[in-house]
Amino acid sequence: MTTSIFATRPILATTAIFLSVLGASCSGSAGEQAPATADKVDFIEIAPAETPIEKRYPGAIEGSVNVDIKAQVTGYLDQIYVKEGDYVKKGQSLFRLKGDVYNEQVSNSKAAYDAALAAQQNARIEVEKIRPLVEGKVYSELQLQTAEASLAAAKAQVAQARAALGSSQVNAAFTLITAPVNGYIGRIPNRTGNLVTPADATPLTTLSDIEKVYVYFSLSEADFIAFLKDRKADEGMNTVSLVMADGSVYDRPGTIELASGNIDRGTGSMALKAIFPNPDKILRSGGSGKIVLTRQMSNALAVPMGSVKDIQDRYFVFVLSAGNKVAMRPVEVSGKSGNQYYVIKSGLQAGDKVALNRIDALNDGTPVVPAVRQVTERK
Repeated sequence: MTTSIFATRPILATTAIFLSVLGASCSGSAGEQAPATADKVDFIEIAPAETPIEKRYPGAIEGSVNVDIKAQVTGYLDQIYVKEGDYVKKGQSLFRLKGDVYNEQVSNSKAAYDAALAAQQNARIEVEKIRPLVEGKVYSELQLQTAEASLAAAKAQVAQARAALGSSQVNAAFTLITAPVNGYIGRIPNRTGNLVTPADATPLTTLSDIEKVYVYFSLSEADFIAFLKDRKADEGMNTVSLVMADGSVYDRPGTIELASGNIDRGTGSMALKAIFPNPDKILRSGGSGKIVLTRQMSNALAVPMGSVKDIQDRYFVFVLSAGNKVAMRPVEVSGKSGNQYYVIKSGLQAGDKVALNRIDALNDGTPVVPAVRQVTERK
């Protein structure tokens, strides 16, 4: 029994040493903290400065003259003298309808007119014959008056026949359809042999004069009121630019005019139009673009677009706070300055330091090693 007790002492001692080492190891792991590391982040100290602010509005392009070309008489389409996309000049022939019926009407009207002229001549001869005989008491005064009435009726018939002839000639002329203005031919849905009428809903084609174009766009009532106020202080707002469908900026400025005198009750918006010269015919009727209104703001605060985080249509920036930590702050954006800056309406003050980089890795309260610089000039 004694031998057994002494034999177990080395085992107990070894176990105690192991547990002591293990306990020390565990207590060391729990108490030891990994040193915190902070990333180097660049900050910009924002300051008020003269800043151009842009607002963009979708616009629809139309030619200064857009004409629906329709038939003014009924007939079968006989000739098409132009192709879709052609540029035509005022008075140029576009279409011809079969004119046999209208030519016959002209001939018939011409014959009726000639007959009326002959009847008038006979009535005049009768008056001239009777007048001296009345003076010689051979014919009565009543017979002269009757002859003069017949002459008056004959003159009226001549006038009526002349009007009918003119009407038939006009209808016959309508069989040749010419361009009312200079411009580009649109789509031509009909083909030779189709019956066309003045009541057709679809025109024979459309003709657009695009020497200058109108770009129609709308402002909300609030934006329109602000525009009127700003335009008084900044005459440059009367000039606008156009971003074309491919994203490039049209190389000629435009001027603004009202397209309506009233605010649309249904949409609550005011329609305006920008007028652009178009000598190179780049802008075409039916196209689209974005009108850019630019206003110069004094003492405006702006931050680079890369500093702004967009979360569910809300904007946030990271501002340097006490202890070299960042604070996530919501901001309200009033517009853009070029393609680089957001103009801040609220949420920031002059002197605030806004993170320029690593914003996707930052969170509210993240420690940083700041490198601050100040930028006051914006283009």
